Amino acid sequence: MTASNKTFFGVTLNDINRSVTWDFSEETDLRCHKLVIKQIMLDAEARYDEYNVVEVNSSIDFVKIPIAVLKADEQRTTNPGVEFYESKVTFCLIRGSGPVHMHGYVVRDDVDVIFVSEDGQRI
Repeated sequence: MTASNKTFFGVTLNDINRSVTWDFSEETDLRCHKLVIKQIMLDAEARYDEYNVVEVNSSIDFVKIPIAVLKADEQRTTNPGVEFYESKVTFCLIRGSGPVHMHGYVVRDDVDVIFVSEDGQRI
C-alpha cells in the first residue's frame, strides 16, 4: 500500500540570495521524493530595464538550463511545471536582480519495501 503527501515549497531569489538548493537526501524518511515547480513570478519591485533569468542545475539529470526569462514590462510570470525526482536541484538567478519568487510543492510517497532473494523469490 502506498500513500503520498504534499508540502509547500517556496523560495525568493534576489541580489542577496542568488541561489537555493533542494536536496532530497537530507530527508530522513524512507519515501520517494519529487519537487514540482508550478510557478515563477517576478516581484512588483523588479526593475523594468532588466531581464531576470532563473537557471536550474540537476545533479542526477546533469541538466543546467534556464527555466524562466522574465522582464517587468514583458512577462512577469511563467508556469513551467517542471518536476525533479530524487535529485539535488539548485536554482540560480543568473541574470537580473529580482526579486523572483518560485513556488510549488514536494511530494513524499510511501513505498512498500520488498526484499527479493538471489533466486527471485520474495522474502
